Amino acid sequence: QEYLLESGGGLAQPGGSLRLSCAAVGFVLDRFGVGWFRQAPGKEREAVACITRTSAPRYYADSLKGRYTITRDALNNTVYLQMNNLKPDDTALYRCATGRCEEPAIVAGPFDYWGRGTQVTVAE
Repeated sequence: QEYLLESGGGLAQPGGSLRLSCAAVGFVLDRFGVGWFRQAPGKEREAVACITRTSAPRYYADSLKGRYTITRDALNNTVYLQMNNLKPDDTALYRCATGRCEEPAIVAGPFDYWGRGTQVTVAE
């Protein structure tokens, strides 16, 4: 089987940090650009960040620049999303997908692989 598996979500306090992981299972993630999306209840899905195969350039939603950092580790076949200074508005289901990194979409299809997501909740 080939799929993406997210982890690292959970409950964080405002101002705190979390690092999400997106691991590829059954295929080599280095062949793809990888993006992160998030979706909060009642809201549309939002592209958060994208990293190309070569790790440069990287794309971020304007509202998240400076707080989120996307990286990749070929040895571990994983892409990470470091989230700092978390805010309650960051609460959402975060999912990763393979795709093309480009402006203005941040991440564009085709989305060959999707993960099921990891929940991030930011609250006191």
